[in-house]
Amino acid sequence: METFGVRITKDDLVFSAAHFITLDAKQCERLHGHNYRVTATVEGALNEHRYFVDFVLLHRVLREIIEPLDHRVLVPTEHPMLRIFESDKQVEVVWNQRRWVFPRFDCALVPMSNTTAEMLARHVGLKLLEALRTETKADPRLIRIELDEADNQSAFYEWRADS
Repeated sequence: METFGVRITKDDLVFSAAHFITLDAKQCERLHGHNYRVTATVEGALNEHRYFVDFVLLHRVLREIIEPLDHRVLVPTEHPMLRIFESDKQVEVVWNQRRWVFPRFDCALVPMSNTTAEMLARHVGLKLLEALRTETKADPRLIRIELDEADNQSAFYEWRADS
């Protein structure tokens, strides 16, 4: 069986964000930030024009996915130990005895349990899968998102159609 795919990484597939992760019920990192770089690999069958997905479209879709995360504080809305209180002006986050209050505009509430690099890569990957299915006729067999959060330090998420 033949496999075709494309890989894209560009200087503007980057977003800067602040976050914290809880390491267990008693440990929580300090609020800190990263300049995340996204690399995407997608595989699937060639279309009638003999390509799988247009690079320009893939680039645009990835930019649209990461733009709402850029220059924001990432707040994981599905974290079992965080209490999140949201209004149109602010977001308050409480974990044990710690409390953060952020302007609402500066937050990205993301549907995940912890804002780890792995979960952020999954978030981007699932959004990309949805966009490819709705915006193109492409039916991906594989999507792999690599998310660099520091030099020589990255995490990845891989989705396969057969899994």
